[in-house]
Amino acid sequence: MPKIVEKLELALHALSASSATPEELAEIRRLLDGMRASPALRADPVTPTRSHLPPLSVREPPLPRIATYSQGMHGFGHIRRNATIAHALRGAGTQAVILMIAEAWQAGAIPMPEGVDCVTLPGLRKEADGALNPRFLDVSDQELITLRSKVIRRALKTFQPDVFLVDYLPLGAGRELVRTLEHVRKHGRTRCVLGLREVLQDPETVRRTWSADGTLDAMRDYYDAIWIYGDPAVFDPVREYGVFDGVASKVRYTGYLDQRPRLEFAGTQAAHVLANLPPGRLALCVVGGGVDGHALAEAFVEAELPPGTTGLVVTGPYMPVELRQRLVQRAQRHPRCDVLEFVPEPAPLINRADRIIAMGGYNTICEVLSF
Repeated sequence: MPKIVEKLELALHALSASSATPEELAEIRRLLDGMRASPALRADPVTPTRSHLPPLSVREPPLPRIATYSQGMHGFGHIRRNATIAHALRGAGTQAVILMIAEAWQAGAIPMPEGVDCVTLPGLRKEADGALNPRFLDVSDQELITLRSKVIRRALKTFQPDVFLVDYLPLGAGRELVRTLEHVRKHGRTRCVLGLREVLQDPETVRRTWSADGTLDAMRDYYDAIWIYGDPAVFDPVREYGVFDGVASKVRYTGYLDQRPRLEFAGTQAAHVLANLPPGRLALCVVGGGVDGHALAEAFVEAELPPGTTGLVVTGPYMPVELRQRLVQRAQRHPRCDVLEFVPEPAPLINRADRIIAMGGYNTICEVLSF
């Protein structure tokens, strides 16, 4: 499908936090109308007999198909980013059919618009020393990675997406995407896109780890485009990291992802939390997944809040149980402070909050700036 990646880039750029003019939006819709694949490009598993085919004059071309991959392990940031993109592309008039590949326990918690569904993977957990272990299933780490790899490969062979969007890890968790990417390169017509936030780690760490783990080779060999969810006027990773020299021509900046469309699908999930908040101002403390956020959350519950302000802490699903329990006990001493373990969709709370205290990760900052 010629130029489908470029057309999606244009759509994402216009749907980022920077606003598009009516003329730009009209051009986007015109281009996206042309994204529908030719029937000859996608082979159906079962080919109907000629007598069952409608006349060519009335046959509708198939809708564009997009598959996304979120590796899990590090909290909800990666799947939320892909879900935000799915919301944006569906809302841009593409009518793309979007298949998200993600861990089961995460996928079930994220609200999805019509036309988007998930293939779920058994969960992986990344330990402090970098080792990967099954999150729930009682098998070895290699057995689980092999299982996930086969699920992903079969899903893409059956779904036959026009674009495969991979978040953050070009080879996947435990290199589970290698065989899928090799198959696509040899036999498929799927365009592969790597999506990255603009700030990763310090330049020395990025250069060292990307050279050692095959990231640079993977970006060169398997990917048609690299989408960076940021603005080079704010931070330019190509210049700052010095590792994109061999693939700089593939880099495209989409702008910062606008989180506001998520409110349409997230309202019901947060309705009971919002309904139970007392009137007045809200100070919200969010610490991402919660692995390293206890110190900030503890300082928040011990702080004296301004008059008429309610304090709310969302600890994240990965905060150790004993630390979360200690937070709850300390918050109970303050009549206008409460602790929630997990909110599947924080956008409504962030929209409601008057003050936000946070770890400052990419997704949180985009959410705060969007509202």
